[in-house]
Amino acid sequence: SASASASTPSRRLALFHIGSVIPQAHLFGTKAPGSKAEGNSSLEAGTTGVMAQASTAVDQDSSLDWAKKDRRRLLHVVYRVGDLDRTIKFYTECLGMKLLRKRDIPEERYTNAFLGYGPEDSHFVIELTYNYGVDKYDIGTGFGHFGIAVEDVSKTVDLIRSKGGKVTREPGPVKGGSTVIAFIDDPDGYKFELLERGPTPEPLCQVMLRVGDLDRSINFYEKAFGMELLRKSDNPEYKYTIAM
Repeated sequence: SASASASTPSRRLALFHIGSVIPQAHLFGTKAPGSKAEGNSSLEAGTTGVMAQASTAVDQDSSLDWAKKDRRRLLHVVYRVGDLDRTIKFYTECLGMKLLRKRDIPEERYTNAFLGYGPEDSHFVIELTYNYGVDKYDIGTGFGHFGIAVEDVSKTVDLIRSKGGKVTREPGPVKGGSTVIAFIDDPDGYKFELLERGPTPEPLCQVMLRVGDLDRSINFYEKAFGMELLRKSDNPEYKYTIAM
């Protein structure tokens, strides 16, 4: 994972997974150096507002037609945690995920577990890895957050808080929009954005990363993975640029 000092420009990339057979739209972006911590919630909210609008830019019929022609999709994301059972408990009890499988590899001194909202052959899932004897990791600045669609953000936040979870942005509408969101941290400090939406077969709907050169990253994802740039916009007020 990428890591950078606080004075280094940070960039952001988000991936939309619209449904179990619907391809992901992809969001890249940047946040310039010197942004103050107290502006983070507004920045996240503003960016999310763009995300929420973009998620409806391609209608359901068009997306399904696209999926019929191109079956490529993101399979899973892998990251390390300090206490596997603690994280599994948090994801299943607070976020409603299911433990799909778990395996121990003693000869290589690690255990991993796969969690998600449906089978691996049709859903984007999370792979957690626990390395023997390592209980803490430096997440760095490259990773932004995961996005999960829920029907009632406030109710989900109350549940997370009752389980001892950390809420970093209380439920409320995004700036300039009506979508209700909240931000929470998992036990290892990985951030999750909760987005209030109707029922969906694929609640795990986005991954946001920061990149160092927006145009370079767009070029890479287009040429290496055949992704399509859907839109790109600049937000000078919060000093970042996003592209989907």
